[in-house]
Amino acid sequence: MSQPFDAPGYNRDASIVNPKGQGNLAPGPQHGAARPAPGGPFLIGEAMTGGYGKSGPDILHGCTIAVDRGEIAVIVGPNGAGKSTAMKALFGMLNLREGSVRLDGEDITELSPQDRVVKGMGFVPQTHNIFTSMTVEENLEMGAFIRRDDISETMEQVYELFPILKDKRHQAAGELSGGQRQQVAVGRALMTRPKVLMLDEPTAGVSPIVMDELFDRIIEVARTGLPVLMVEQNARQALEIADKGYVLVQGANAHTGTGRELLADPDVRASFLGG
Repeated sequence: MSQPFDAPGYNRDASIVNPKGQGNLAPGPQHGAARPAPGGPFLIGEAMTGGYGKSGPDILHGCTIAVDRGEIAVIVGPNGAGKSTAMKALFGMLNLREGSVRLDGEDITELSPQDRVVKGMGFVPQTHNIFTSMTVEENLEMGAFIRRDDISETMEQVYELFPILKDKRHQAAGELSGGQRQQVAVGRALMTRPKVLMLDEPTAGVSPIVMDELFDRIIEVARTGLPVLMVEQNARQALEIADKGYVLVQGANAHTGTGRELLADPDVRASFLGG
């Protein structure tokens, strides 16, 4: 669980994140525009309704997902519940017919995914999330493509977070194990110095030991103050580290609460956690 700023062991070195967003990038043409929005959670997709394409059926139905600074928020639910779709809606990969997305006080509903990256979203998709023919270090350098400053300090911080990547920095990423590939993908997203980190099924296909290691690193990232939002198939383990949890069913919010509350909820336990 993330800790308050004055808690023992809190990592006050938040230089891996960028509280001002990507201000070093010269602004270019944007697809849509960001607009000032009222206060609230750091990132929120509110009452999102929509689907893929202009005429496709709605997959999300009034779905609301939010995460605040220093929090870990997880989205869980049965297969086909719309978990990854909700994440893609927040990232601008889905047509919203109703609802809005706000990031750090701005309405970004009309922005393209590329422009949301510039605004500070770090997104790690479930698959095809690394360049397999490139080395580990080249993958991390690609993650910093929007940076115009010195990236060496951020790269060292990624290597401190994932020491195995430093050992294998000259190895092709495609030769790594599944868990190591996921570390590369997360590290690449962190190279942008994001304002929020979004992970779609980060532990898919990895062993329980590797899953625990990844969750430990995710907790460490959140302790820098960086909001972390993730979709996760291992619901029980994810809720154990979550400050906030969302259970989706058929594209709508079925249960919302702290991780502890959802783990203790008899309906959630019976329906989604195996009793």
